[in-house]
Amino acid sequence: MEDSGRGASYTVPCDDYVHVVEFSPFDSGSAALLAYGGNQYVVVGTCRFQEEDMEVEGVEFTTLRVFHHALRVDCLAWSPESRLDKLPQLIRFCTAAADRKVRLLTSDLQNQHEVKVMEGHTSYINHLVFEPTEGKQIASVSDDHTCRVWDLEGNETTTFRLRSPGVSVCWHPEDAFKLMVAEKKGTIRFYDLVTQQAILSLDCGQSPLMSADWCLTNTIKVGAVTGSDWVIWDITRSSYPQEKRPAHVERAGNFRWSRVNENLFSTTGCPGKISSQLLVHHLGHPQPVMIGSATVGAGLSWHRSLPLCVIGGDRKLSFWMTEM
Repeated sequence: MEDSGRGASYTVPCDDYVHVVEFSPFDSGSAALLAYGGNQYVVVGTCRFQEEDMEVEGVEFTTLRVFHHALRVDCLAWSPESRLDKLPQLIRFCTAAADRKVRLLTSDLQNQHEVKVMEGHTSYINHLVFEPTEGKQIASVSDDHTCRVWDLEGNETTTFRLRSPGVSVCWHPEDAFKLMVAEKKGTIRFYDLVTQQAILSLDCGQSPLMSADWCLTNTIKVGAVTGSDWVIWDITRSSYPQEKRPAHVERAGNFRWSRVNENLFSTTGCPGKISSQLLVHHLGHPQPVMIGSATVGAGLSWHRSLPLCVIGGDRKLSFWMTEM
């Protein structure tokens, strides 16, 4: 595992340190939408890669708009309402920052720009997500031991009390009433938003759980990183992981499933070290299928239709293409 890893397939220069980066998981009617954020800004743009367009050499990033953001962006989520193929165009996403507020940003990329601030969390917000079918709700999890669901007016519609800090939240891709919440002490619970009850729970068997993700191409699969290991569940079989492997020499930071292959996922080491490892794993292979090396990575996101992931860093975005 001490392999230094290969450099990025492509890089895009940025003006500042990138703390978060997210491909939109939704079809916006254009090239892939990508947002990245740093100290007081969010850049929204589109990305084309040579794998999808012969005219492109490597990657072509086109900035659509730079949004001013009151303070550093800690996490970001895309709305499924974002569209570039209809007029008026619509860009909508939400962010969380250290002031414990959720911000909903909406723009028509012309002269209509709106920011709505949602207050309620009493500690650091770790992750947020839009309801994926219509985009009319946002869920957020926090160190304040809650998962909160908001409407787009900023009203808190549901609050789930957790037993430890909430680290990840995912919405079922088709069933708008099912929410997955991962807690730092090693438990993942699925909630029914109609009855507001937990319907299923999974146990890591260890902690701290740093990041979890629901496989949207096959929703019986859930993955997470806990300690320095990755763990995967088949939720129809057991509340304990079906597979578990050591991944990173130090603590792992992020876990994300590919959006194109239910057996492909990536993990990163905790940022803050001099170099950060990006590992891409395939469930059929005992060893990582790719080891990428990046100087201090932050954020991790997969492209909607290519086996390609991105991490942010010091004044750049780094993209890795995985051979399927």
